[in-house]
Amino acid sequence: MKNTYKILLATSILLLGSCEKFLDRGPLTTESDETAWVTEDNFRLYANKYYPDFFGGYSSGQIPLLSNTNSDDVISLGNQANITRAVPNSSIWDYSNIRSINIFINRVQNASPSVLSSEAKAHWLGIGRFFRAMEYADIATTYGDIPYYDREILANELDEIYKPRTSRNEVTDAVYDDLVYAYENVRLNDGVRTVNKFIVAGFITRIALQEATWQKYYYKNTERARKFLDLAVEAGDFVINSGNYGIVLDYKSLFTSDDLSKANRDVILYRAYDASLSVTHSVASNSNLVESRAVGPTTDLLKAYICADGQPYQHSALANASKFDITNLIKTRDSRLEATFYSKAEPLNKASMIYVTKFLPRAEEKRVKVDGLAPNDAFKGANNETDYPVLRYSEVLINWIEAKAELATIGGATVTQSDIDISINKIRSRPIATEAAARGVIRTADLKLDNLPNDPTRDPLVSSLLWEIRRERRMEFTFELSRLADLRRWSKIEYLDTESNPDLLSGGWVDFSAELAGELKPANVGVITTIGLNGTQTIYNGSNGGSLVGFFRYATTKGRLPFLNQPNLNPYLQPVGLNQMNDYTTKGYELKQTEGWY
Repeated sequence: MKNTYKILLATSILLLGSCEKFLDRGPLTTESDETAWVTEDNFRLYANKYYPDFFGGYSSGQIPLLSNTNSDDVISLGNQANITRAVPNSSIWDYSNIRSINIFINRVQNASPSVLSSEAKAHWLGIGRFFRAMEYADIATTYGDIPYYDREILANELDEIYKPRTSRNEVTDAVYDDLVYAYENVRLNDGVRTVNKFIVAGFITRIALQEATWQKYYYKNTERARKFLDLAVEAGDFVINSGNYGIVLDYKSLFTSDDLSKANRDVILYRAYDASLSVTHSVASNSNLVESRAVGPTTDLLKAYICADGQPYQHSALANASKFDITNLIKTRDSRLEATFYSKAEPLNKASMIYVTKFLPRAEEKRVKVDGLAPNDAFKGANNETDYPVLRYSEVLINWIEAKAELATIGGATVTQSDIDISINKIRSRPIATEAAARGVIRTADLKLDNLPNDPTRDPLVSSLLWEIRRERRMEFTFELSRLADLRRWSKIEYLDTESNPDLLSGGWVDFSAELAGELKPANVGVITTIGLNGTQTIYNGSNGGSLVGFFRYATTKGRLPFLNQPNLNPYLQPVGLNQMNDYTTKGYELKQTEGWY
C-alpha cells in the first residue's frame, strides 16, 4: 500500500497516580506540551503536520488550469479574471503556521541531549526553519512589508500582536538565514518522502530565485538580487552534482502516474493518492474528455511553443510551421504541446476549442475517444488517484539556469553552453511517448548560445537568452499555477493586458466546416467567431461556415478591466483589509496599507 502524507497526532495515554484528583489530571488521549517532546519521533510527528500545508498537492484547493485563470496562458469563457482592483473589506495575512513553527523551533532548541542528540537537534531545527522560511517567503511575496516574529507571541503581548510592518528586506534576510541553516543542517536522508537536504535545496532554488528577481525587477536592487541568485545557484549545483536525479520519463507520465515512486529520478518530492485511504482528487476528471470546460489555452500560449527545430514559428524551417491547427502544431512543436492538449479541436472546451489533457492518462484518452466508452470510475468526480509531483528535477534545472543567466546580467559569470546543455537541453532530451511519436512528434533541437532564436515577439527589455529560458519555463509548467507568480517577479503583469494583446482573447485554430460542422447551427449565429492570422474577425452569420477558419473566439469573451498604471491600485502586491486596519486603530495601534495602495 502506498504511503500518503498524513497529519499524525500522538495519542499516548498519560498514566497518572491513583491518588490524584480526577479534575487535576491532564488529558488522557492527547499529548500535553509537557509530555509531547520526549522522543525524536514526537518531533517528527509534529513536523509531519506541515506537509499538507506546504506540499498540498491536487487536493489543496489549487486545481491546475481551473485555478490558473489570471494568466496569459488561459482564456475563460465570458469575462477574464482581473488582477485585484480595489481594497477588500476584509483580508490579511494568516500567521497560524508561523506561530506553530516558532513553537516547534523553541521546543527543539530546549530539548535535552537525552531526547535529541546534537545532530538530531540541528536537523529538526533545520526542518523548522525551512518551513518558517517557506511561509514567510510566501507572505512577503504577497504583501511586501509584513510583521516578523521569530518566537511564540503570547495573548497579552499586544505591542507584539499589533506591531507595525517589518520591512520586506528584513523579513527576507531572515528567510535567507533560515534557508542557509536548513541547507547546512537537514539530513541527506530521513526516510521515504520526508524532507531532506535535496528537497531543501530544490525549494531554495525556487524561493531564492523568486526573491532575487523581485529585487532586481521590482525594487531595482541588484545587490540584494545577487545575494539570492548566488544562493539559488549554489543549491542547484548541489542537486545537479549529486547525480541522484535525471530526466528519464516522458512529459505526460509525470502527471498521469498513479505511482510516482517509479519516477524517483525525475521527481524529488511527490504526494501520493490512494482511494483505499480515501485520499483522492479531481484534477484528471477535469480533463477526462467528457466534462465540458469553460477555460482553455490562449492563442498567445499556443504561439509561444518553440518549434522542433528550436526556432519560433516565424523563422522555423519545418514544413507547415506557420499552420496552427492542432494536428500541425503537434507535428511541428516541442513534444510538451502534444502531451498537454488533445489531438483534435474539441467543442467540449467552450473557451478555446482546444482541450487540456495534460493530467489524463493516455489509456483513458483512448478509452473515451477511440473505444467510445465512458471514463473509468477512477476518472470521474473526485476519484482520481494520480500522484502529484510536488518538486520536479526539471524545475531545479530551469530555476538554476535562470539564476545563472540573471547573475550574468549583473556582473556574474557568463552562461556557458555546458550550462545550457545540462539544463534546458537535458530537459529537451526527455523520452517521447510512443503515442506521441506516432503523431509525428520529434525531439526539439538543442538551444545554442551562438545561435539564439531571434523571436520577433520578444520583449525588447528582455535579453534573447532570458527570453528563451522564460519560454522554456512557460512550456514546462503550463497550467501548474506558477505563471502569474513568474509575471509578478519579472514585473511583467502588463503581459495580461488584453487591450494590447488580443491573442489573450482567442484560443485554438479551428476550421469549423472541416472539423466542427456540428457547431454551425442557428444557436451559434453571432456567437462563434474566428480570428485570422492578420487579425480579421469573422462572425458566424448562419451561412458563412466555410469562412470560419482561424483562432476561435466566443463573441461573449471580454477582456480584463484596465489595471496598468492606475494610481493607488498596485497589481503586484495584495492590500490588507479595511476591517483589519480599523482593528489596529481601535486597539491604539496603526496598520499601514500595502505599498501602492490607499
